[in-house]
Amino acid sequence: MKQSFTVLTAPPPISLYIEGVSAPEDKQALRTRLRGVRRRLAAAVPDAAARAARRLPLSRFARFRIVGAYVAQGSEIDPEPLVSAILGYGAGETQAALPVATDRDGPLKFRLWRPGEPLFPDAYAIPSPPPLAPDVQPGLMITPLLAFDRRGGRLGQGGGHYDRTLSALRAIRPIFVLGLAYSGQELDAVPMAGHDQRLDAILTETEFIEVAKGRP
Repeated sequence: MKQSFTVLTAPPPISLYIEGVSAPEDKQALRTRLRGVRRRLAAAVPDAAARAARRLPLSRFARFRIVGAYVAQGSEIDPEPLVSAILGYGAGETQAALPVATDRDGPLKFRLWRPGEPLFPDAYAIPSPPPLAPDVQPGLMITPLLAFDRRGGRLGQGGGHYDRTLSALRAIRPIFVLGLAYSGQELDAVPMAGHDQRLDAILTETEFIEVAKGRP
């Protein structure tokens, strides 16, 4: 019997331009549009998190002992399947950490967390490990985003928390930053300012995208 296969391909990048308008959208308008795009993608690809986890080249990430993740909010793609895959591959040597906002203007802290442990609201009411959990510095950080490009550009929610956090962590030692996204969140070029921090790689439900500047 002849078998048929469905090949998953990424959609074309989103344009920064609105039809009939010659100038690109400002970041606030772009974020509003991209939040809508992400909500539609979350509904259209409900198994995107599991698909993405299967596409990570796990053996190349074995050297990271602390993996910083996040608790998905709204339509953000859930990192849980990816974190579970990394922890399973690490055979007990790799630990997970979650971010904690202790104030509204400083960088995020990361505290150790084991799947299943209780979480408590931080300064932004986002579930986070309790104060007694040890503070750590992840070697691998998995970040949510609103949009990405293939040069490592990342567009976040606009609060600057991840940019401040990555800047502070990278000032201490190298850290590998992996953006987790739906393939439909790709832009042809993310508008970047001087303080914006770039990704080292992007993982979607269709592919692992390595940014040319570095390899894990």
